[in-house]
Amino acid sequence: MKHSYIVLLLLSLGFSLHAQVITREDSLQAGLVRSSNSTVISGYGEASLKYNTNYQTAKANLDRVVVFLGHRFSKKISLFTETEIENAKVTNNGSDGEISLEQAFLKFNANKDLYIVAGLFLPRIGITNENHLPTTFNSVARTQLETQLIPATWRELGVGVYYSVPQIPGLNLSACVVNGLNAQGMGGGQGIVNARFEGQNATASNLAVNAAILYYYKHFRFQASGYYGGTVGLTPRSADSLKLNSGAFGTPVGLYEIDAQYLTKGFYFKALGCLVSLPDAQYINRAYANNTPSSMNGFYVEAGYNLLNKTKYEDKRLNIFGRYEYFDLNATVPTNGIRNDAWRKSYITGGVSFRPVQGVLIKADVQVLTTGNYNQALIINPNPSAAPYLNQQTFVELGIAYSF
Repeated sequence: MKHSYIVLLLLSLGFSLHAQVITREDSLQAGLVRSSNSTVISGYGEASLKYNTNYQTAKANLDRVVVFLGHRFSKKISLFTETEIENAKVTNNGSDGEISLEQAFLKFNANKDLYIVAGLFLPRIGITNENHLPTTFNSVARTQLETQLIPATWRELGVGVYYSVPQIPGLNLSACVVNGLNAQGMGGGQGIVNARFEGQNATASNLAVNAAILYYYKHFRFQASGYYGGTVGLTPRSADSLKLNSGAFGTPVGLYEIDAQYLTKGFYFKALGCLVSLPDAQYINRAYANNTPSSMNGFYVEAGYNLLNKTKYEDKRLNIFGRYEYFDLNATVPTNGIRNDAWRKSYITGGVSFRPVQGVLIKADVQVLTTGNYNQALIINPNPSAAPYLNQQTFVELGIAYSF
């Protein structure tokens, strides 16, 4: 119950009500917000090369290409869409690639301080979800925590309200109602990534609420956000046969995070902490035998410096950075769950990124992954030719990214 109280508090603050998209999504902010054109086309993309020094294997991939299409119907109503192709190619079974809509929503400007969005959009959760352009982070890939624990990008169907408090410059409040998750898609070591619907045939009989407080002060950006929603969109009869609670917030998931950023022309710092709570995990495991944990948690810190600061090349950037991440995808497990220390992970990443012009990044980094031991009880049919499990692996990564 205490988790629902937290979300309700954030929700009430969000509705205590510069109608603008205040994220750093270049496709949005540099698109319809500033353009004089009624229709705008822009986009972003990234490609990577990843070498595993332990297994001596490498993988090259066109990670994603995204096309943004926006249209302003009037001063009050605009359309925002993003169509994404992942991994360059989509096969018949769809296992190797994906074509999907990342965003597709209408934005209604009520006044200069308040706007409403409706459709498929990204709730305000964490640092990366709303600000996921590959030119906004220095590492080749997104942070592991905001991929495995907070499943960025996380988009759902719903309605959201965004408000900038005129009496307190820099204070922004938001709240939204979206479709819930699917408990059957959860599982050990997977977090809630596969429980998302992402706009495809989402069950709307179970719902979720998200609210965030975002505050800009000089060179700082502070945020706290919460998510609370149901995971069983079945009929009451079907849910009862599985001994699960259905309804709007039945068999709930709560996700809570707090983050902070500091940015100047030379130095930047960011930190994030997150907790995911699944109080009914034992009932999910009983129904689906998917080893869902009772809680997951983690944090990361990152710092970097622009070596071209205060030089004649200030229009360019040459950032060196370092990041430490730690998270546990089965921090606590119910009585019918099995703990696996391999899902307790830490990542140390260090590297460099170069921006020759605005909108282009060339990246290189080294990442060291450390985990606990793999629980042998979870290996049902061992493959005799499988490579041995390593508690530590090192990756060398190269990447390019663009946005316009």
